[in-house]
Amino acid sequence: MAVEAGKTVELRSERPEDRDEVLRLTARAFDGRDGREPVEVRLLSELFGCDEYLPDLSIVAVAGQPGGASVLAGHSITTRGWIDGQPALGLGPISVLPGFQGRGIGAALLEETRIRAEARGDCVIVLLGHTGYYPRFGYRPAAELGIQAPDPQWGEHFMALRLADRDVPAGPFRYAEPFSRL
Repeated sequence: MAVEAGKTVELRSERPEDRDEVLRLTARAFDGRDGREPVEVRLLSELFGCDEYLPDLSIVAVAGQPGGASVLAGHSITTRGWIDGQPALGLGPISVLPGFQGRGIGAALLEETRIRAEARGDCVIVLLGHTGYYPRFGYRPAAELGIQAPDPQWGEHFMALRLADRDVPAGPFRYAEPFSRL
């Protein structure tokens, strides 16, 4: 992972005592500068308390600083979703503090998520994201795998990553319950 000299990054599972800091980091990462709290903060708060929350797939990146201090620099959450009633995973939001963006932390969170999801035996991760970023990590339009977006207007921004060449069900995708309240 590319991080500045003298700094280290540890990836670990998020803990309940991290949540306030994770919510602050998410607010900063998605700050629209319009004075309102980003919708991702409310969504994340609700995801922590929903039935589809998967603790081992809520991952933080802790950046060590010279002198021993550390800061929560990034977070990603992946929750249970369904494709035509079959289990799947929905990734997001993923957040990196503005001062740490472009240093490989987002890439490391995506890779750690993939490794953990494969180890769990899951077959696919879906996300709604930027078509210029996620394909470099193996994500491709979900429609290529027969997965239908909750909103057809998402088009190629709705992407999927098949895990370990496992069979992926086809059909409509449904995110964890808090996404339905956006």
